[in-house]
Amino acid sequence: MKKYQQTIASIRLIIALSIAALPQTLFAQDKLPAVGTSSILGKVNGVTVEAKVQSPSNQLTPLQVVCVFEYTEGDIFNSPPALPAAVNGMVHVDHQLNGLITELRKSGKFAGHALETILLTPPKGMIPAQHLLIIGLGDRNKFTPDLMTNVGRIGMREALRLGVTSYSHASDLKDGGIDSPTEEVAGNVLKGAFDAYTTELYLKGKHMTSFKPIIKLTMLAGPAFYTVSGKAISATIQTLNQ
Repeated sequence: MKKYQQTIASIRLIIALSIAALPQTLFAQDKLPAVGTSSILGKVNGVTVEAKVQSPSNQLTPLQVVCVFEYTEGDIFNSPPALPAAVNGMVHVDHQLNGLITELRKSGKFAGHALETILLTPPKGMIPAQHLLIIGLGDRNKFTPDLMTNVGRIGMREALRLGVTSYSHASDLKDGGIDSPTEEVAGNVLKGAFDAYTTELYLKGKHMTSFKPIIKLTMLAGPAFYTVSGKAISATIQTLNQ
């Protein structure tokens, strides 16, 4: 009996040690933020910057920015490397638009070359966003995070051109199957956006342009990337305000 009890105790110890040794990411799923979770992370030049867990297909905003790579067959639907459909924002947007984004890319009507843009104004009720700006990221095999600085500039300039006072940005890199550095991408988008905004403020001071001030920029992220994106955005805000 004593030997049996010792054996049971040994088994319990082995199980406990095994669980402790498992990667914490296996347990992190229970702690992921819920859809709709958001945080105001600071201001730059009077513009409030928000991070939010939301799919671009469900974000209520005057302008939604999304990004796509040049088309390869089934790219956003192949999981992996693309995120599973349930958490793939680009799949959701494509579905809400009745497959239009796939059709545009597959037909070559919008090739998705680096920094190529197309602006859509979907019928009311199709998606919550009034306007959808699609920015091309080019060849996925040649992608570098530096590209996202110009992507950020383009998004901000289009927002100013449209006369909206707020807009949302979704980079969609992991939706497209790229294991990108989340922190660097988020920071670069923000740097580019406020580089463009600072330039426009300068020109406005010279009476060379006029525009409605941007009140809020919302950076969208999936549940698994919300925390790391938020930290990077906060750090970038501090740098931009120095």
